[in-house]
Amino acid sequence: MNYFAHPTAIIDGNVSIGEGSKIWHFVHIMPTATIGNNCILGQNVFVGKKVTIGNNVKIQNNVSVYEGVILEDDVFVGPSAVFTNVKYPRAFIEQKHNFLQTLVKKGATIGANATIVCGVIIGEYAFIGAGSVITKDVKPFALVVGNPAKQIGWVSKAGRKLVFDDNNIAICPATNEKYKLKDDSLEIII
Repeated sequence: MNYFAHPTAIIDGNVSIGEGSKIWHFVHIMPTATIGNNCILGQNVFVGKKVTIGNNVKIQNNVSVYEGVILEDDVFVGPSAVFTNVKYPRAFIEQKHNFLQTLVKKGATIGANATIVCGVIIGEYAFIGAGSVITKDVKPFALVVGNPAKQIGWVSKAGRKLVFDDNNIAICPATNEKYKLKDDSLEIII
């Protein structure tokens, strides 16, 4: 075993866990889930069947990642964030054939207590503010907040809010990377 699992963690059969990952207290990982290298799953995390989690993903305490969710590399999921997998749930109707896919792309951040309604794509390096409710796709590098979430700006790869000049150019205050806003999308200038 080249990962750490706390003795209270439940890891079902046919699960793949990558090298250097840490599985903490009271985590439950269902069959056929895949977890990449160097991931951290905090206390009381649930990972559903067939879930795919990339490399270097951090999932904080009390998060359930249900079947249908894909987290790409370098994703951060804050404490008590919520994913759903059925659009119109009813207790008395079997819905396991109606799971909608939710894709969280590379480097995105989901803040504490955010709710991600199923069937959306959260773009690369997007930043979802704490407590936000995501009901539609989020653009790469977008900063979104509220219920329902609305885009209020753009962030750099480092997660810093960008301020644009008259030429729609912004410089990340943390890394000095340059970004250009063009046709309502963000490009990194090399």
